Amino acid sequence: MYSEKVMDHFSNPRNVGELENANAVGQVGNARCGDIMKIYLQIEDDIIKDVKFKTFGCGAAVATSSMATEMVKGKSVAEALELTNKAVMEALDGLPPAKVHCSVLAEEAIKAAIEDYYARQGKESPVKTECSGCCKDCDVHHE
Repeated sequence: MYSEKVMDHFSNPRNVGELENANAVGQVGNARCGDIMKIYLQIEDDIIKDVKFKTFGCGAAVATSSMATEMVKGKSVAEALELTNKAVMEALDGLPPAKVHCSVLAEEAIKAAIEDYYARQGKESPVKTECSGCCKDCDVHHE
């Protein structure tokens, strides 16, 4: 059902915890499944120097959070904004269709943190949040 990479990121999640010196924090959730993801970023000179996450949810939610943090750490804010749920799924060697919404939440959590960063800087956010319609499970996007 789950790939070895999903199981590894669930069993040994990377970047778990809270950053006390975070200058960007994003939290998203899906009321239908109960998953909640909170991403903490430490951004310096437009580079994500450190990232941590706290996730309440299923194994796929933990794994996608872990993978997403690995994918943006050390990247520029612009590069992090290009992260997609599909890229997270591919990096994990796929997810079952019923768990695709977890990768959507991971993408949205990263973007929510970046939006927070721009708000703290008093700048307009370049984040463009549009539903891809990939999962049809997300009650945020599909009532």
